[in-house]
Amino acid sequence: MLDTMTITKAVGGACGALLVYLLGGWVADTLYTTGGGHGEEHAAAYVIDTGSEPAAEEETVDFATLMGSAEADKGEKVFGKCRACHKIDGTDATGPHLNGVVGRDIGTVAGFGYSGALDQVGDVWSPENLFAFLENPKGAAPGTTMSFAGLKKAEDRVNLIAYLDGLDG
Repeated sequence: MLDTMTITKAVGGACGALLVYLLGGWVADTLYTTGGGHGEEHAAAYVIDTGSEPAAEEETVDFATLMGSAEADKGEKVFGKCRACHKIDGTDATGPHLNGVVGRDIGTVAGFGYSGALDQVGDVWSPENLFAFLENPKGAAPGTTMSFAGLKKAEDRVNLIAYLDGLDG
């Protein structure tokens, strides 16, 4: 039966558990926080020296040099990542067909419903525009419906562009 003493014990137990929880959080915060978060200067509790030098910045190669070394046969392999949404036979799938894309006006495949975000990339799918877009589609055209994360390696992008450029439009 529920009498006054049983209810008092239940409420007291809940309050006691809450108190233990709050005190445990306060103790953990005190033990594991460095600097207290006050003032302008914050110092790390410790630094682990791995003995290695900071990574050197990646050497940048101009686009013309990259395109000059592009290999279309390697680009055909990279196209495997695009094949799930794009076709190269003139028909559209989830995305528009990509044969003849190099040099084509952006967003002009008849019958395909574009999101309108590609206007930010430029007017024509030039190799330079494709290179920038393929690195990070959502970054180059915020709001695009293309869900692909992009090709991070510059060699993969130029090889893919060389492959697509060699396809008949």
